[in-house]
Amino acid sequence: MYSESKTAQMAGYLLLKRGGRMAYIKLMKLLYLADREYMITYGDSMTGDRAVSMNNGPVLSRTYDLLKSGSPEEESPWDDWIAGEADFEVSLKKRVNGLDDDDAFDELSKANKRILDKVFDEYGRYKRFELCDLTHRVCAEWQNPHGSSVPISPKDILMAGGKSESEADELIRHMRERDALKQFSRQLA
Repeated sequence: MYSESKTAQMAGYLLLKRGGRMAYIKLMKLLYLADREYMITYGDSMTGDRAVSMNNGPVLSRTYDLLKSGSPEEESPWDDWIAGEADFEVSLKKRVNGLDDDDAFDELSKANKRILDKVFDEYGRYKRFELCDLTHRVCAEWQNPHGSSVPISPKDILMAGGKSESEADELIRHMRERDALKQFSRQLA
């Protein structure tokens, strides 16, 4: 189940680590890599977004739309956190008191932050198109969409990350159960 609010906080966290601004395509890749790493490590998606292969590598579909166009909603967590800038860049819009600001980053667990830190430490130094090229090589689940987009299943991500088919199937079953519980909880609220 997609969480725009959590995804916006993830983006804000990465932007803050980078000094508050970066190319939107680089942010998109870092968010994908973080969601991927979290899924491989913990058996769940941080964002709840759907992954797709595009020409410049794998992306999170709904997050990509937010990065390109902003939110269509009048009140949007994404638009509270992220501002579009010139030269295909985005910046941190929300005022936060550092990476340890638990009030601002209230949807990010310690495990979420560890994954974001790990991904930024490993990939944050790359320039935008270097990172695109790198995701073609390190993300075995990516396939060339030839100008379109091709869905990437969680099973593809898990197996590319070293899980066996049976392990991937079991993790996906647990993901679906958690999503069903989240939906049920939202209906009760």
